[in-house]
Amino acid sequence: MTRDRPVDALRGYAVAAVVLGHWLVTGLVLTGDGSLGQASPLAAMPALAPVTWLLQALGLFYFTAGFASARSAARYRCGQGRWLARRLRRLVLPAVALLGSGAAVLLAATVAGVPDDTLGVALTLAVSPLWFLLPLCALVALTGPLRAAVRRWGAWWCVVPAVAVVAGADLADRLLPAVGGLLPVRLLAAWAIPYLLGLAYADGRLTGRRPAAALAVGGAGTLAVLIVAGYPASAVGVPGAAMSNLNPPSLLAVALAVTQIGVGLLARPALLRLTRRPWPARAVQVVNRYAVRIYLCHQPVLVGVTALAAHVGGPLPGLHTAPDGPRWLLARACWLPLLALVLAALVHRRPATSARSPWPSTLDGPRHAGPSGWTRRM
Repeated sequence: MTRDRPVDALRGYAVAAVVLGHWLVTGLVLTGDGSLGQASPLAAMPALAPVTWLLQALGLFYFTAGFASARSAARYRCGQGRWLARRLRRLVLPAVALLGSGAAVLLAATVAGVPDDTLGVALTLAVSPLWFLLPLCALVALTGPLRAAVRRWGAWWCVVPAVAVVAGADLADRLLPAVGGLLPVRLLAAWAIPYLLGLAYADGRLTGRRPAAALAVGGAGTLAVLIVAGYPASAVGVPGAAMSNLNPPSLLAVALAVTQIGVGLLARPALLRLTRRPWPARAVQVVNRYAVRIYLCHQPVLVGVTALAAHVGGPLPGLHTAPDGPRWLLARACWLPLLALVLAALVHRRPATSARSPWPSTLDGPRHAGPSGWTRRM
């Protein structure tokens, strides 16, 4: 068996989209006392909300994680306990390394007299990506029972209860906003939906054009209905907004994930052709190899470059100025190559064998799942 290149391409897109999205919507403003404060261009430019539908790709993360977990577990011959320990270790160790190095940097910055506001922003942005690992680790641990459920009842009947939980949590937020305690349940239920779809796809389900189109059209239609019903249009949180679609994940985040998965499956033939070319194939391979480290390190890179530039060169457009218009976006775009170079240097600081992705065994699905052999199995 060989790797499933279109799934690798979807994961590569998800990683790149999340990194680019965070670098574009995270404004760090240099204040008069030399500290950094956080702002978002989405607050000043709400017309950018549709762009977040392309850049908030966590649903694809969970879909490809479910796919890879199913394929990896199916071929692992040393017992499910060892497989789970190995899988979780590849997720947790990079996070532990990030926390350790981050703590050392923060301690050094405190000793050097960096303002408390800057330290608070740095800590928030460095730690915030770690929430992604909590539901993912839980779902990986539940891979066996979830696979069995998908095989017994099918993908749709497994997804429906999770959708109902998220919808119920959204309704509770509106009717009983003072009632808390739903966040862990909602996190697990919301991201279980794309994970379950990934498990089903790895098992040979959802491989025809009809299921893919149903996901894309149904998700997009639900997305439109939810926006008309009053959900925020932005797929990520906007400072000052009464509701966020991502923290915690709402029904709109679920609809967006389903839409992206459907579009991605429909694009499988094009992705297969693209990844047969040398340069795109190499780019997808590198991003997949370092996927978790890229995800965990991209926000610390933004903070580090911004703080160092503020110390050396003072306020710079697009890096330290308020994100209040198109000029800021243009200026920020000019900084993206530098941020990418620093991130690449950081994730390549060790040999590739020590930085493997937790999705190293994304193998081809059933032979009939290829672009020239579409089936309609659901």
